[in-house]
Amino acid sequence: MAIFVEGVHKRYGDKPALAGLDLEVKPGTVHAVLGPNGAGKTTAVRVMSTLLRHDEGVVRVAGHDVRTQAPAVRARIGLLGQHAALDEGLAGRQNLEMFGRLNHLGARRAGLRADELLDRFGLADTGRKPVKQYSGGMRRRLDLAASLITDPEVLFLDEPTTGLDPRGRSEVWSAVRSLVGGGTTVLLTTQYLEEADQLADRITLIDAGRVAAEGTADELKALVGADRIVVVLRDAARLAQAARLLPDPTVDPDSLTLSFPVADRMAGLALTLRALEGAGIEALDLAVRRPTLDEVFLHLTDREEVAA
Repeated sequence: MAIFVEGVHKRYGDKPALAGLDLEVKPGTVHAVLGPNGAGKTTAVRVMSTLLRHDEGVVRVAGHDVRTQAPAVRARIGLLGQHAALDEGLAGRQNLEMFGRLNHLGARRAGLRADELLDRFGLADTGRKPVKQYSGGMRRRLDLAASLITDPEVLFLDEPTTGLDPRGRSEVWSAVRSLVGGGTTVLLTTQYLEEADQLADRITLIDAGRVAAEGTADELKALVGADRIVVVLRDAARLAQAARLLPDPTVDPDSLTLSFPVADRMAGLALTLRALEGAGIEALDLAVRRPTLDEVFLHLTDREEVAA
């Protein structure tokens, strides 16, 4: 395992931040950690990245124990926090060279690595511009490049796209996919459930410092319930008739929508089409709707906020 966490506890005074956390992350994958505010996500990342000592349990990253082999762990990881760690007065290339020198690469190697990363993240044309002239997405990509200056085996991304617009988030997502394609293992915490859905091979939902659920996005969505067929009618006068034709539908008169759960998506669509066409009822829209990660989150944590 790239990351192995078992029975980890961390307390701040008498307040538990982690209460028996278990986590396994396979090499070369993106593993997302979700949870409400105060669930322990950032504490977990700080423990796994050797920035914080846990009270109990076992944590191994890249095959090394974070408590007894912290220098070996640090040599094999990268960390991108919630706030950019860039000098805005310096050019992008100068920032990367500085990080390279701080990591003992030497002047020549730091320069070569800076050029390599600028090209990799689509910043070669702007590498000599000061960071203060960069867009939000460009800054975050540069920050991500800086976290890779030593080519880490495992990369921790703690809410990497917070505050970015959709274009900026998309740029970072593309960069993350490229990293994983190159063999890097990524552990991602995020407040955007869509981000986990788009990027993660597996997702762990934590609440009150322990695992509430874990699986692929589809596996977690299945915990909430079955897929639903959703029908939007053209004519409000046909709503009651359509409701009698479909199996126990939920009806929303305001939006002229009917929906019902199905075990088999294709069979459900076929049944609906036959029933409506046979009765001469016209549908404006007909679709299969899957449960969302938002619904999983609210169902399993019983809270209204998604989190940091």
